[in-house]
Amino acid sequence: MTELSELICVPCRGDSPRVTPDEQKVLLQQIPEWTIVDADGISHLERTFRFKNFAQALAFTNRVGELAESEGHHPQLLTEWGKVKVSWWTHIIRGLHQNDFIMAAKTDLLVIEPGNR
Repeated sequence: MTELSELICVPCRGDSPRVTPDEQKVLLQQIPEWTIVDADGISHLERTFRFKNFAQALAFTNRVGELAESEGHHPQLLTEWGKVKVSWWTHIIRGLHQNDFIMAAKTDLLVIEPGNR
């Protein structure tokens, strides 16, 4: 299986398929620190990253923003003192697409200091 972080997001349309529950289980093995949460009936991938201070959290947020722009797929970001909550889902299909798992894997690579997770 190709590493998720090596894949590129593909453009989605309203008829793009959601990831099935069985596919979710397989894909989550590559991003074990992420969880699937339900928000208003829509599945999201979510993870909170922890940092030593606000400056590190903000720098991480900016790196995620740059990644999102380069891939054309954008998350919900909540930046607070010492932490950033990242949520990925595909708005147009109101659920999870393979792109969300790709972006979660790429987001994991943006953490510069391993002790700040």
